[in-house]
Amino acid sequence: MHIKPIALERLPALLRAMPKAELHMHVEGSLEPEMIFAMAQRNAVPLAYPGIEALRQAYVFDNLQSFLDIYHAGTTVLKTEQDFFDMADAYLARAQTDNVLHTEIFFDTQTHTGHGTSVETVINGLYRACAEAPARHGMTASLILCFLRHLSEAEAFECLEQALPLRDKIVGIGLASSEVGHPPEKFAKVFARAKQLGYRLVAHAGEEAPPAYIWSALDALKVERIDHGVQAIHDSALMQRLVKDRVPLTVCPLSNLKLRVFPTLAQHTLKRMLDAGIMATINSDDPAYFGGYINENFTQTFAALGLTAQHAYQLARNSFDASFIDVSLRNQYLQRLDRVFETFE
Repeated sequence: MHIKPIALERLPALLRAMPKAELHMHVEGSLEPEMIFAMAQRNAVPLAYPGIEALRQAYVFDNLQSFLDIYHAGTTVLKTEQDFFDMADAYLARAQTDNVLHTEIFFDTQTHTGHGTSVETVINGLYRACAEAPARHGMTASLILCFLRHLSEAEAFECLEQALPLRDKIVGIGLASSEVGHPPEKFAKVFARAKQLGYRLVAHAGEEAPPAYIWSALDALKVERIDHGVQAIHDSALMQRLVKDRVPLTVCPLSNLKLRVFPTLAQHTLKRMLDAGIMATINSDDPAYFGGYINENFTQTFAALGLTAQHAYQLARNSFDASFIDVSLRNQYLQRLDRVFETFE
């Protein structure tokens, strides 16, 4: 669809109003400090911070690992099925205000089982929020279980087996956590098993690690989507492959800024990738920690990179095309997207 130019001052309103899908959001990373303290009180969990503001001020990170340390500390307050429901439902309510029509939510069980919480408690709480999303928030939602890559493949197999009794509540399998030093091929066997079981496959690659990790995710893990993938810009052969095979990248600009993948948003590679024909999308990653939910990612990134209404349409369309929803629902969402752009024109 060719989009007519839209006045610069109208662009933020268009970005907020346009329907979109969010495909890269870790639900534990949507835990706002207020909810962390409320759950800590509810579950009698002591926290290392005296109050909400002290915790918020600790959200300054040098790299991915410094973020993960405080992120995992925040998850200790999650104990009951209701906690997991409340966390996911709060994110879905926020996503609805950003005109997200569909979201595929990342979560992991390994963090929580490490705290003594059962797999059933985690998945049932999150799934109930997803199942109620159409009625409560006018949107659809599904779950993607991520293995933690700093742990072993044997532990990932154990995680997969534990989730199998609840397999119908999960649409896909992903790979997250500390990237450098934990290449995708470390998990080749467990991803092959997940594919055999019928799961859709995604993996974080090329956030802090080099393009070789993206090649491995595609070739060793056989993933359908690359989460982040911003380092692909440094490998022209990889860029050509991503364009030719229409491999989606779920890019998270404010996350990249907060974790110092790029010094400034103006230096982000998203525009170059879009203009090269890459099927990129914009997402929020861990919005409670990185300073913005999906619309904030859109508005700040567009302002920094000088992106246009045509880019906006492409990013929104890519988000639906890259999602794991069925064709009829995708077409419904794309029709709603087209109507919004026709109204703005």
